Amino acid sequence: HRERGASRFDLEGRYNNRAPSIWAPLQLRGDDDGRMTVAIWILMAQACLGTFDTLYYHEYKLDLPHGDHTSVELRLHASRDFLYALIIGSLAWTTWCGVLAWVLAVALGAEIVITMFDFVEEDRVRKLPPGERVTHSIMGIVYGAFLAYLLPEMWRWSQLPVGFGVAYHGFPGWVLSLVALGVFASGIRDAVASIAKPHPK
Repeated sequence: HRERGASRFDLEGRYNNRAPSIWAPLQLRGDDDGRMTVAIWILMAQACLGTFDTLYYHEYKLDLPHGDHTSVELRLHASRDFLYALIIGSLAWTTWCGVLAWVLAVALGAEIVITMFDFVEEDRVRKLPPGERVTHSIMGIVYGAFLAYLLPEMWRWSQLPVGFGVAYHGFPGWVLSLVALGVFASGIRDAVASIAKPHPK
């Protein structure tokens, strides 16, 4: 039972006055059905798939930063990495309320558009290994599931006063924070590598 007048950022689910466990995410107001908790776990799975795709295919197998004709692809990767780091790093700990929910929607839309351009550029300049194409397909499905859970929550957030709320999701939040740092570093690496390459004519 929530007391009348409680802050919209109050965390629910505390019991026996014990501190929250890293393995037991709490529910925020506006997430009474646990939809955001599911979205965060799906986002963690997506982040792990993206980490595998980057480390195994982009870095180890194909060595894209040193490949031929990959400057445009690297710029696309860098742009997406910076957006992705913002999205997953912020959702690990915060909610975007009021008009900020629409700012997040723009960031999500931009990330999707960049990914579409990346697909076209990949097919234009190199042959994708079958495993990489399958990985991309799985990531597309998982990301769609993530959005299916996130978008209704974003609509709820948009009805609240403007500001960033505090969220705690337990283990997935910590994983997303680590991945966000890695993605940001990967974006810097790709941006620097793309600048060092001549732009294809």
